[in-house]
Amino acid sequence: MQLISLENIKQAAKRLQGIIAHHPLAYAPRLSKVANAQVYLKKENLQPTGAFKIRGAFNKIATLKEEDSKKGTQILSRGVICASAGNHAQGVAFSAQHFKTRAIIVMPEATPLLKVVGTRAMGAEVVLVGNNYDEAYSHALNLAKEQNLCFIHPFADSEVIAGQGSVALEMIEEEQLDMLIVPIGGGGLISGIASVYKTLSPQTKIIGVNAKGANAMKMSFEARKACNADSVRTIADGIAVRDVNESVFECILAGVDSIVEVDDEEIASAILFLLESQKLVAEGAGAATVAALLHHKLDLEPRHKIGAVISGGNIDVTMLNVIIEKALLKSDRRIKFQVILIDKPGSLQKLTELLTNQEANIVSINYSRVSTKLEYGDAIVEIGLEIKGREHKQSIYRILLEHGYKFHEVF
Repeated sequence: MQLISLENIKQAAKRLQGIIAHHPLAYAPRLSKVANAQVYLKKENLQPTGAFKIRGAFNKIATLKEEDSKKGTQILSRGVICASAGNHAQGVAFSAQHFKTRAIIVMPEATPLLKVVGTRAMGAEVVLVGNNYDEAYSHALNLAKEQNLCFIHPFADSEVIAGQGSVALEMIEEEQLDMLIVPIGGGGLISGIASVYKTLSPQTKIIGVNAKGANAMKMSFEARKACNADSVRTIADGIAVRDVNESVFECILAGVDSIVEVDDEEIASAILFLLESQKLVAEGAGAATVAALLHHKLDLEPRHKIGAVISGGNIDVTMLNVIIEKALLKSDRRIKFQVILIDKPGSLQKLTELLTNQEANIVSINYSRVSTKLEYGDAIVEIGLEIKGREHKQSIYRILLEHGYKFHEVF
């Protein structure tokens, strides 16, 4: 598969009119300062289904409808099926509901309940099978054959890629970018975007961002041949792809200038940065581009205009809570420690008064005197504090030592 034709992408954009939300590029001043460049965000996390995937899914199903009309066939009326753990599932479910056709979505058994409920709410039938995406994908292909359904691939389909490419048509009309940073998993989004820019603005550099725990595409790009990852483990589930599709890879070789990678810690810090600084909720895949900017994966200059695609915002609330808690601990805005007290009236009050005098806000406290690790007559207290940074943390620990407390920090 070479680059998608500009005409096909323009047709996809027409089909998507009135369906998707068009959010203009948004200048991000705080991120620009950190990245040392002029950064503009494309907020695909604000789409009706919370991610860009609606573009490709809708365009593909719309073309099936058009083919039925032209040829008098009944492809779409038989129904559609896909394998997905999230964003593609909701894109297909939304589109099938719009065109009033049956949709079956095969998801791994461990898919978060929120995503399952969200997909069912759009009228799709959800089938939970397998321990991972690959097992769900295999089952979906078998069901497609058994029930004569049309399989909607999440990225290895020219009409799906054309739909994703409509993102670039919107951006290219708004700003002349020097560089565009795109999350890359299976490669459908970046292939569509590259197809537009290499035709209309070839001087714009197209940069892909892989998750370190799912870096098959980066390995393939550097080797100039398709390579599959041995395993996949990352919080960026939207780009957690193990196998590289050779057809899509050809398109990436033709249109992408380079690929960088970010690890889960960097992605988590980007999720928190977007939440605090941009008031945006982004999933791991959506925050990958911002992670690359925050952690200086690219050689940038202040004059450079950079576009960063925030591809989706469908993050599990439990995961978001874990990310926030860990980030607060790492940035010294929250600490947690265990301290040994003599188990007698007033001991805990004395400790809390000491912490209050240090202007530390207690956010959690757990008192126990039955641990087998304790001496008789002792108690162990685990305290979580909201603090004001590293110097404040060091001051609190110094005061505790001066008052004879034995403690250790916990994470």
